[in-house]
Amino acid sequence: MIKFLLYGAPAKEKTISLALLIIRAAAGLLMMTHGWSKIQNFDNMVAGGFDPLGIGTSLSVILLIAAEFVAAIMIVLGLLTRLSAIPLVFAMGVAVFVAHAADPVAVKELAIIYLAIFAGLFFTGAGSFSLDYLLFGKKK
Repeated sequence: MIKFLLYGAPAKEKTISLALLIIRAAAGLLMMTHGWSKIQNFDNMVAGGFDPLGIGTSLSVILLIAAEFVAAIMIVLGLLTRLSAIPLVFAMGVAVFVAHAADPVAVKELAIIYLAIFAGLFFTGAGSFSLDYLLFGKKK
């Protein structure tokens, strides 16, 4: 028992997939709440001039909603996970390095955490408890 607590157990594929499921579900569901609030406040965000990249306020808000709500749903489901992680990594990168560039770390901390999680999912994929695995992962 001490050895397990100190060194852990060898990682098994199902254990890793379960961990990825927990990470995907938690980060994706929490990110969806941010996207949902932007859907509800679309007009206010556009009127407020939200345009961190200079592409227009409406397009900026639409792309942010697509990342924070639509891509987050796909992350939760494990559907096209690596592809879905790209807009989330981009959005959180813009939040950290553009929108909150001058802010202290405490202000951009959540965006940094999301950036790390979605970047990690980009590299790992969804694991076997996902639609990706059901649709594309089974070997015949």
